[in-house]
Amino acid sequence: MARRTKIHVGLEIGTSKTCLVVGEVKADTAVKILGIGTTKTAGVRKGEIYDFPQARACFKDALAKAEDASDVEIRSVFIALTGSHIHGVNNRGTFRLPEGQKIVTPEHVEEVREIARDVHIPTDNCPLHNIIRGYLLDGLEQGTSPIGLHGRTIEADFHIVHGIANRIQNSIKLVRETGIEVDDVVFSPIATAQMALERAQRDRGALVIDIGGGTTDYALYLGGAIAASGCIPVGGDHVTNDIHLVTGLPFSKAEKLKITEGDASADPARSVGTAKLIDERGFAEVEVRRSILNEVIRQRLEETLRLVRSRLPEGAVESIGAGIFLTGGTSLMRGFSELAFEIFGRDIYRPEPPDVSGVLASFKDPHYATAIGLIRYAQILETERAAPPGLLGNLKNLFWPFGK
Repeated sequence: MARRTKIHVGLEIGTSKTCLVVGEVKADTAVKILGIGTTKTAGVRKGEIYDFPQARACFKDALAKAEDASDVEIRSVFIALTGSHIHGVNNRGTFRLPEGQKIVTPEHVEEVREIARDVHIPTDNCPLHNIIRGYLLDGLEQGTSPIGLHGRTIEADFHIVHGIANRIQNSIKLVRETGIEVDDVVFSPIATAQMALERAQRDRGALVIDIGGGTTDYALYLGGAIAASGCIPVGGDHVTNDIHLVTGLPFSKAEKLKITEGDASADPARSVGTAKLIDERGFAEVEVRRSILNEVIRQRLEETLRLVRSRLPEGAVESIGAGIFLTGGTSLMRGFSELAFEIFGRDIYRPEPPDVSGVLASFKDPHYATAIGLIRYAQILETERAAPPGLLGNLKNLFWPFGK
């Protein structure tokens, strides 16, 4: 019998926009984008809800637009979460097989997994993801679960993502109050990585940086496994505010000037002359020296990228073989790729979603990378849940760089 298609919906409630992407997963695992609903966000600051009614109204608006665009009645969503309260930490657990037992059993593996997941987190926090990074058997790395092998000591490495429970629950409450169910909650950079990275790139080492309006999220993969993740509460809105403070322009005009005239590179040829905003009559409404405008932009974005680099494990940047993958609306800033190369010294890319089609050209816009990544996340999660128990370890190794 032919496999039926499945529809999943990804929701991102960001600082600048609230976005829903409706995707259809086909029998050949390709994804077709059926529709996108987006609206300007209100009530969210640095990725976190501070005005619940406003944020809920924005979600309802985006929901209606997504249903109209896709001709689908949305009943449940996968939510991407961000915020500086969310942290990723690595932990290793060790288990020695009891005397007389020489072959690793499923019970032994579950025991070492429990030990590895038992990491101290603040009392107000709850885990979002418990991500298996890999196993060692008697000190030797294992590509898959060591069940059935001879050995004495098993070790399991986990990447554990946790955040403040109340803030996570507020996002879930916002959705459920509109009658929509929540399929799962996902840390934003982990969702983005599902869109941005292929398996070979994770194997070679890759860093995803998603820089939006209020936050900069990152996820580092080394040797095929996640090695670090986090959120810095700085984004494109902070660049706009800096321009506003230096020039005295209203925030809206500072934002427009940033987008239409700004450049983050250090190329002196791009900082010559005057940047202008033209009004409806064709006259210069605003004039700012390019050298000032570009220096303000560069300083803030350079500081942000250096903060990301400082959060990575020692020596990690030198192990990135596939490159740096930039997503998010602020990544479209002119000169940003050159600035990122200067900071990290690695090849810079703007990824496009693989095996994704649809009538809307906008699905390739980096603004939608996280929401589309949620569709891929849902697709992999469904594959994992449908797999026979004996195939689970291999599926995780092939497709799934994390496990709940």
